[in-house]
Amino acid sequence: MDKEEVIELISNKMRLIRLERGYSQDKMAEIMGISKKTLVQFEKGRTLAGWSNVVTLCALFRDSEILQSLLGDEPIEVIELIAHNGIDCPRSRSMGGRVWWKEIDQKGSFRLQQNIISQHYRILDEQHYRWYSTFEKEEAVIRLKELSREWNK
Repeated sequence: MDKEEVIELISNKMRLIRLERGYSQDKMAEIMGISKKTLVQFEKGRTLAGWSNVVTLCALFRDSEILQSLLGDEPIEVIELIAHNGIDCPRSRSMGGRVWWKEIDQKGSFRLQQNIISQHYRILDEQHYRWYSTFEKEEAVIRLKELSREWNK
């Protein structure tokens, strides 16, 4: 998944995300910090939202079932991953991957999972804290081995 794909996916579902919350176009535009005219352009498919609009929407509506169906259980994680071209430090605690994730590998107290929707990879520790995220499987496998060696000395 890349920036352009995410922009297109979310732009095409913006109306549904607004309706899911029960907001009028005026209210949604106010929340997002854009004009109603701009929102209408997005919703009618006349133009795609910009990256900053997509980031705003994911941050403010991260619990949206529509966003989760497009990007997985943590839409903002996918946005961070794309923006930073990977995440390589201990981060927030996750739910452990019960719904949106499949187990790929486990080494010591770390496990590698892949998101079934966005297809990105992450490494969690045994308390479900995210240590690493990437779209590259080879990078994830290497990092899993490194983390396992570092923490199992």
